[in-house]
Amino acid sequence: MDSDTREELRHLLSTSGTMAGLCITAATLFATLRKIDAKTIVDDIFVLSALLFLLCTYCVFWALRSRRPATSRILTRMADLLFAVALTAMVSAGFIMTYTLW
Repeated sequence: MDSDTREELRHLLSTSGTMAGLCITAATLFATLRKIDAKTIVDDIFVLSALLFLLCTYCVFWALRSRRPATSRILTRMADLLFAVALTAMVSAGFIMTYTLW
């Protein structure tokens, strides 16, 4: 693995961990601030996004630790895909939450 890829993975590792924390915080705040006790789809989307970001973090960690280039490439692709899906879901939940609160 070249040094540029390793540096990108390090950034992805910290970013995905931070995003997982933001998703958990958003789900908690949205559930706390709701005036009714009904659970919404936004809570589920934020929790799913947090799970995907955590899986991304796990894939990045093992991609950095792997000594096999083929395994590292597969884990890197999985991490990229997980991050993209989680980010898309998080942005979608943000739009839904904004619409709901507005």
